[in-house]
Amino acid sequence: MIIDREPTIRVGLITAAPEVKFVLDGGFVSSGQSVPDGEHSARLLDGAASTDWSTANEIVVSPRDLEQSRFTVHGVKIGINFHWEREESQRFEGVLKIVASEAGLTIINELPLESYLVSVISSEMSASCPMELLKAHAVVSRSWLLAQLSQDAGVASEIRAKKPANGNGELIRWYDRENHSGFDVCADDHCQRYQGISKAFSQAAFEAVRDTRGKTLIFENKICDTRYSKSCGGMTEVYRAAWEDKDVPYLPSIYDAPTQEPEGYVMPLSIEKNAVAWIDSSPDSYCGAVTPDLLRRIVPAFDQETPDFYRWRVEYGQSELREILKTRLGIDFGLIRSMEAIERGESGRIIRLNIVGANKTLVIGKELEIRRALSRSHLYSSAFVVHASDEQESGCPKSFVLSGAGWGHGVGLCQIGAAVMADRGANHLQILSHYFKGAETADLY
Repeated sequence: MIIDREPTIRVGLITAAPEVKFVLDGGFVSSGQSVPDGEHSARLLDGAASTDWSTANEIVVSPRDLEQSRFTVHGVKIGINFHWEREESQRFEGVLKIVASEAGLTIINELPLESYLVSVISSEMSASCPMELLKAHAVVSRSWLLAQLSQDAGVASEIRAKKPANGNGELIRWYDRENHSGFDVCADDHCQRYQGISKAFSQAAFEAVRDTRGKTLIFENKICDTRYSKSCGGMTEVYRAAWEDKDVPYLPSIYDAPTQEPEGYVMPLSIEKNAVAWIDSSPDSYCGAVTPDLLRRIVPAFDQETPDFYRWRVEYGQSELREILKTRLGIDFGLIRSMEAIERGESGRIIRLNIVGANKTLVIGKELEIRRALSRSHLYSSAFVVHASDEQESGCPKSFVLSGAGWGHGVGLCQIGAAVMADRGANHLQILSHYFKGAETADLY
């Protein structure tokens, strides 16, 4: 399982754009000629990419010096379809590629895998995190990427969909990394956050990647598909709850704490009454013990806009909930009579949710589909309990409160929990063994 050399990674920054503006700094060449530093733009012209120095289907702009040459791309979207979505100007190292298609321009950044990782770990988490967390995240992010590339895995998939014309039935989808055309991974949360060198402001990020160079998690001689999310809510989830119906031995559900079982709670959380007791309280756990000071050190600024990630609450009136469901699913349920979890995973996350309206009834899943359907952007997680109000409107509850736990799918590494472990003195190997049971580290290059 040894890789001969460090791979080069192609990261998609922008897709389907009619025009892109960017800045070159430090010396670049394209088609054998120097390109002056400063502001430039590319636009789609007669099906080709057109700049002030070239018109072609593909324009490659290469740095004269990988250490010194930089480029900035304007209008890069982050948090696409999430509640923190926005555009930024981001700075990058490596090669800039501009590729034309009928849909528009695609902007790609090519760079060595280890350089890519420096940005990923300091984009996913603040580069001021504890060093051992950054090392653990470097190993996890490296493993995930190599697993995707080696397996050519991750097509967004609909595994079961029964949606008759009347809207009644079942709609079960799971989403994974898309197989992108022309590049390996996108730059956003749908793959791994990658924001160039804009966020890599700490020497610790570079040291964490350097000190773990080539180190990867393996299980039974295969690279581990190492998943991670912001906060597991105290209990991590199994793979099948979020994606394909298969067991991944190194991704079991674990209690995010030093002990194996939470005191005062009944397991498993896949049983409704156990899940309700768990979610409607605040059990002791690593990710539940984060202090405001540590949170400021480990979470990027825009993620700090979400202070209640461990336990959260959302309330919808009938009209708002009906409107959201109609917008997100294309179905007018009428007045909502009930929303009931009919299947939960081992962290309490809902896998299948039955929505009963006066007009339509539909079972939806898996976890990301549920999060998308019940919010204008995304719910923090599908680990929630539905509390219907006693006050009635035409025989239906006047409002619904979703009482929830965690942020993200909850599978694999819990970023907040791992940060607390590191802050309490755990090293990166201890963190990895806590979240990925039975996996071992190996130096692949």
